[in-house]
Amino acid sequence: MHGRDFYLRLLSHPFSVTAVSVDLLYNPFPKHPREAPEAESIKLAPMNFLQGSHNAHIEHMVNYHVEGGFQAHVSVINPEQRSLFDILRPITDASHTRDRKRSPPDSFCFPGTRLQVVKNVNGWAKSEITSDAEPHEVCNTSEREDRPVISFFFFRNAGDRGRIWRLATTLASQMASVIPQTEPFIREAVQANPALLMQDEGGVSLQARMQCLVYAPFRAVVRKKKRVRALTQGPFLIVLDGLDECENKDEVQELIDGMLEFFSGNPLIPLRVFITSRVEQHIQSRLNVPAVKLDNLVDHCSNNDIATFLDILFEDGCRRNPVIRAYVQQHGEWPTQSDRRKLVEHIGGSFIFASVVFKFIMATNTEANDPPTPMDRLPLALEMNPGLDGLYTQTLTRSKHLPHFPDIISTIALLVTPIPTSGIAELLGIHTYEVVNALVNLQAIIQVPGTDSIPVTFCHTSLRDFLTSQSRSGGFFAHPSHHVRLFLRCLECHLKHLRQDPELTIPSRDSISTVAQYALKYSNRHLLHGRICFKLSDFDSAIHLYREGIALQPSSLELMDGLAEVVRLRAHNTRSPMDWDEAISLYREALDLRPPPHPSRSDSLNTLGNALIDRYQFTGIMANLEEAISVYLWVMRLWAVIGAQALWPT
Repeated sequence: MHGRDFYLRLLSHPFSVTAVSVDLLYNPFPKHPREAPEAESIKLAPMNFLQGSHNAHIEHMVNYHVEGGFQAHVSVINPEQRSLFDILRPITDASHTRDRKRSPPDSFCFPGTRLQVVKNVNGWAKSEITSDAEPHEVCNTSEREDRPVISFFFFRNAGDRGRIWRLATTLASQMASVIPQTEPFIREAVQANPALLMQDEGGVSLQARMQCLVYAPFRAVVRKKKRVRALTQGPFLIVLDGLDECENKDEVQELIDGMLEFFSGNPLIPLRVFITSRVEQHIQSRLNVPAVKLDNLVDHCSNNDIATFLDILFEDGCRRNPVIRAYVQQHGEWPTQSDRRKLVEHIGGSFIFASVVFKFIMATNTEANDPPTPMDRLPLALEMNPGLDGLYTQTLTRSKHLPHFPDIISTIALLVTPIPTSGIAELLGIHTYEVVNALVNLQAIIQVPGTDSIPVTFCHTSLRDFLTSQSRSGGFFAHPSHHVRLFLRCLECHLKHLRQDPELTIPSRDSISTVAQYALKYSNRHLLHGRICFKLSDFDSAIHLYREGIALQPSSLELMDGLAEVVRLRAHNTRSPMDWDEAISLYREALDLRPPPHPSRSDSLNTLGNALIDRYQFTGIMANLEEAISVYLWVMRLWAVIGAQALWPT
């Protein structure tokens, strides 16, 4: 629960409040950095909270001394001395220029396919025509024509690329690099409102971020009517790919609404936004307006494109496979033109299905009872279920008998971000060869790289949807209880490295394994997603691991926070007063590890307040609620400094 949610929950309790005046003693926000001496305190006027309430009062309020002397120490650095890249901190692997082998999806248009679609889109980018195409090809074509493009490729379960909050800063950074004239306007916006840089949902709406960091700077440059090299070949292009992959559905709607509002007020501005997405209700409902022309890619996927796609794949596959070469020398062309036509008709215009069918036919690793050669597997391919769910089931069945298969496939489905085969093995406590053995027959639907430096990814994210839907996947369902196992294994991996290096700190983490880095960053996500599946024995195991870790590293904020959270979840489960007392005591210890002016002190105060509210709801003891109110007021004080660190870091 965030601090701002406190008031929504507070109103459900039978007492009344009035506006509360809080005197903020210190302000690290000078109008200009040169106006504030280093580490100096500045008096602010009182701020009113709960202002505007009617017929309200607070009775018998107890103020708990939580913060002590509140001071904000700020080392002033002129923002002009920092690069815009450092200020905005964009996601570097979200654009079309990323390394697609390491940052999926690894998609592109095969040569000779979708030529008309790409032509239509690039024509629209320069005029008024619209259509749909493969976004990487649109970006590449635009750049070949010297028309710079900026882009953001959403991808589910890929950290911040699956969320929307860093979209504006990432696009703004790219835009400043190709239209340098926008940089002063972006800097001005950030200096006026540092909260634009927050990397989560707090502070500023998405629409405001896009307006201040992207639309307004671009419009300001256009209005100057000076020659802008990036616009000499036509309108500027923004590509947003995989909008359906973004987990923030409400904000996606807000993004579209804000975009339409901007173009409504600026109908002649030389800017185009190209969006690709699966058809989902929360997206289509916003785009189904006269100002937008929707186009279905399936309508442009001809059998000729599928035939070209298969011709290229088979030509390359036949050249590499000695068995096929020997067959062709004796029997002639393979596949025959008749078989190719049958395949094209069976595939029915789906490039995903075409890719899976081809990989099945050409597989080099098969089960003992499978047809031994590609020529034998071709007739079976013509009988494959063209529906993706049936196809996924058929393919996964090939490996379900192998050791550790359910754990391996569930792990890949539930990971927050992809990791290599060795990381999956370490996380599960098995051998790397066992992971490879389970996945090698699934390369039609899972990308298994030949090197351990590249993560294992799904060929298409619809496979993750399939595996996390019990009604669709049946026995292959990745049950949320597997999050509990991943959480405990993350703790064990963290503890393993602490035993080797008790001084393990953030700066030294580049030297540890990929899975250890994953554990340090994402263990709490598995705790969150698996919280309703914990058994008492799981809580006991987690608490034991955390306490051993704290014994090795008593000053670890992450370990203390984690232990407190696990004990709080156990208290929810057991409803034991002793568990509640222990959880709140641990949250206080975590707070002590963040003395002022620690940047995360407000987070620690907030979680303490949450625990106090929870205990009040279970016990009804007013003292818990009163202390929570006092804690949240201190959180509000600390929120006064949020955003300052982005421009004037300590």
